[in-house]
Amino acid sequence: MRSITKKMMIYSLAGMLQLGFGASIIEASPLHNDNLPPVGQQYDQRGPGSNPHERDRMERERHERERVENERHEHEMKRRPHESKKTWHKRQQKEIERHERALREIREHREHR
Repeated sequence: MRSITKKMMIYSLAGMLQLGFGASIIEASPLHNDNLPPVGQQYDQRGPGSNPHERDRMERERHERERVENERHEHEMKRRPHESKKTWHKRQQKEIERHERALREIREHREHR
């Protein structure tokens, strides 16, 4: 009789724990939140760039600007005819700084939109 009572108490406690975890998970679920609009309408209220098509277009535009900047940088890093090594290295250092600034501006421009 004692073992049956112990088993019953253990199983009932385990069941109550499962119900407690289940209730907290349901309350934390984003599908259960009544304050939010339906999932399909959420992106309309987030502002510019929230539309998936708009985001894709902005990403393509950013990649294109980065590609153009990388091509320009690659061209500028090459040594010019009749250029001494000293002036070439100075120009390279300035170009690297300019290139990093340009890429940072391209990325920041995307984030601010």
